[in-house]
Amino acid sequence: MTLSLNNIKTNKTKRRRVGRGNSSGSGNYSGKGMKGQKCRSGVSGLKRLGMRQMLLATPKVRGFKSARPKNQVVKVESINKNFKNGEKVDPKTLAKKGLVDKTDSPIKILGKEELKVKVEFENVKLSKSVIGQIKK
Repeated sequence: MTLSLNNIKTNKTKRRRVGRGNSSGSGNYSGKGMKGQKCRSGVSGLKRLGMRQMLLATPKVRGFKSARPKNQVVKVESINKNFKNGEKVDPKTLAKKGLVDKTDSPIKILGKEELKVKVEFENVKLSKSVIGQIKK
């Protein structure tokens, strides 16, 4: 059988008209199911891609973020390498030597290594092990 214009049939299906009176043939809910957001008018807006992307883009935030700034950590080992006897260890000198990024946020000296250099600490927090080494 050859294909020509006179033997091509259109594939027309009759569109079902829902919710148009008694004989519409779809029952009480007009083919939209029972209650809920999807059975109301205007639901097609939620199905659009942009709305779905917007819902996915909003972050789910859990817990809280503390307003107190975190300590910048400096190890005793790096103080032994970068400082000499009698020098001052404060935020400015630590920033000059590249051991911390910011001078305004708190700095804490940590480490169980031995403090071999006799230095003076100012405006920095110290761990208990470092305080014990200084007292010796």
